[in-house]
Amino acid sequence: MGKQLLEGKKGAIFGALDPNSIAWKVALKAHDEGAKIVLSNAPIAMRMGEIQKLGEEIGAEVIAADATSVEDLEALFSKSMEILGGKIDFVLHSIGMSPNVRKGKDYGDLNYDWFQKTLDISALSFHKVMQTLEKNDALNEWGSVLALSYIAAQKVFPDYSDMAQAKALLESIARSYGYRLGKSKKVRVNTISQSPTPTTAGTGVGGFDAFLSYADQMSPLGNASAEECADYCVSLFSDYTRKVTMQNLFHDGGFSNTGISAEVMENFRK
Repeated sequence: MGKQLLEGKKGAIFGALDPNSIAWKVALKAHDEGAKIVLSNAPIAMRMGEIQKLGEEIGAEVIAADATSVEDLEALFSKSMEILGGKIDFVLHSIGMSPNVRKGKDYGDLNYDWFQKTLDISALSFHKVMQTLEKNDALNEWGSVLALSYIAAQKVFPDYSDMAQAKALLESIARSYGYRLGKSKKVRVNTISQSPTPTTAGTGVGGFDAFLSYADQMSPLGNASAEECADYCVSLFSDYTRKVTMQNLFHDGGFSNTGISAEVMENFRK
């Protein structure tokens, strides 16, 4: 049993697919900390994944919704407030997908229709979530909205392709909407830039295993796990972080501020 940091709070978590996904870990941890939750994912992801199993485990309703569809989101939040018995206190956006990456398209030969789909799914959906919440007055004051990002928004990681642009846009949306929701509802909006994590989405990026090892050697504290990311998310949902907003928060064991490590240098000396 947790410390009940989220006792009495109500949340919506997007993107839980299987036990390897960060959103799955966050849902388990938030439930353990006393929160009531609704789970959502795209209909196709629900067919492919195991989200119903997670819902049964934590007693959470699972609602199919395409996060790129405002109509779906309106129905989702309306039903969520009925199920939860009130407005929402926290939201996790853990949604990202690039058709170009999935289909192995080189960055110099992108399909631009797919590129637009990458941006819509991985970034614009975050804006749509918050706009829908705002227009439907579905957020409680002092709530918390989070999205998962990656350091490729700031630095070049060639195999990350057009997802890098999607993450940069995601972080920009967090700042702009963070200001808006902060002024109107005292709601904070942040992104977490997580270590490379062996999730279904992460392992789909070329050369992932090699980069996972490299990042671990570069990080003085080592890579942050999915479970540790869930702990961090819960802290940002809790009342202990009420004045943290419009930030991109690196949760990567120090990778983002390390120029070179002794372990990596040693590999070059071999």
